[in-house]
Amino acid sequence: MEQFLNKETLQSFIKILTDSRRIAIVSHVNPDGDAIGSSMALSRVLHNMGKNVDVVIPNDFPDFLSWVEGSNEVINFEAEREKAETVINKSDLLFILDFNDFDRSEEMAETLKGYEGDSIMLDHHPLPVAPCDIVISDTSISSTCELLFRVLSDAELDNFIDKSAAEAIFAGMMTDTGNFSYNASSPDTYRIIAALLEKGIDKDQVHANVYHTFSMSRWRLIGHSLKEKMVILPELKTGYISLSKTELEKYNYQSGDTEGLVNYPLMVKGIVFCVLFTEMDDFVKVSLRSKGSFSVNEFARAHFNGGGHDNAAGGKIDMKLDEAIEKFESLLPDYKEKLYAAE
Repeated sequence: MEQFLNKETLQSFIKILTDSRRIAIVSHVNPDGDAIGSSMALSRVLHNMGKNVDVVIPNDFPDFLSWVEGSNEVINFEAEREKAETVINKSDLLFILDFNDFDRSEEMAETLKGYEGDSIMLDHHPLPVAPCDIVISDTSISSTCELLFRVLSDAELDNFIDKSAAEAIFAGMMTDTGNFSYNASSPDTYRIIAALLEKGIDKDQVHANVYHTFSMSRWRLIGHSLKEKMVILPELKTGYISLSKTELEKYNYQSGDTEGLVNYPLMVKGIVFCVLFTEMDDFVKVSLRSKGSFSVNEFARAHFNGGGHDNAAGGKIDMKLDEAIEKFESLLPDYKEKLYAAE
């Protein structure tokens, strides 16, 4: 595998890391497998190097990631704001993982904007805007976890990746590619998986930890979503699912219960674009997926205050659920030509 970082960036990365002793790692709001995986893997590596490390997340993460070693020590900004602010402000190095705009951390954003120490961003989303001292960003990489492995390898720190760190990296790569079904066409992705296997990970167990721990209420929510709430618009090659707060409460919704649900309409023959609308307290959360050349990143940025990758993006809008759906359906005819050209 060829060196990923250029010489100047690599030297700067090694110097800042070497000079730092107290390090904080932060990720985006509603942290997913890639955010938690990269954060916990980097935390473990830095700990193995003898660094003082804390991980801070804006709010809680899904229960299906609670098996990742060290996740029980993560500081939840929403629940422990004073402690989290102290940890961030007293650190001499801040790692920004899996996001590139401080506003993506929502309530934690002002604390990050006020931070005065050194900072390093590791991310794979387009258009980075957070003013970090070192920005390592590449949209062609499958996940931040893969990016992290490449950076550690270039810095000759991959010997500090133990089994638990390797498991966290694999989990992030797996979840951010839909179990390697999209954004995972680079041969180097699989060379990294081979290297993780050599670290002793049990990939089948990691898969089971993530995908075989559904509660009965989550399965019933999925069943309800597919039977009652999935709308297919074949003439526009589009499908969507919408869930109201009332429906979420009925099925005892827990953080992470809708993970992967957005992908189901995309499994219908002929569908190239799908969306999941989830009604929250003050806004509607929007998750978008696509096949081929149709860019949900552009769609989310243009209409739903969001963004992401060409085939996987997210956003939100300050509307009622029915209004968000009405807006979405009204936009589709303008994209018909692109939808038909996508495959």
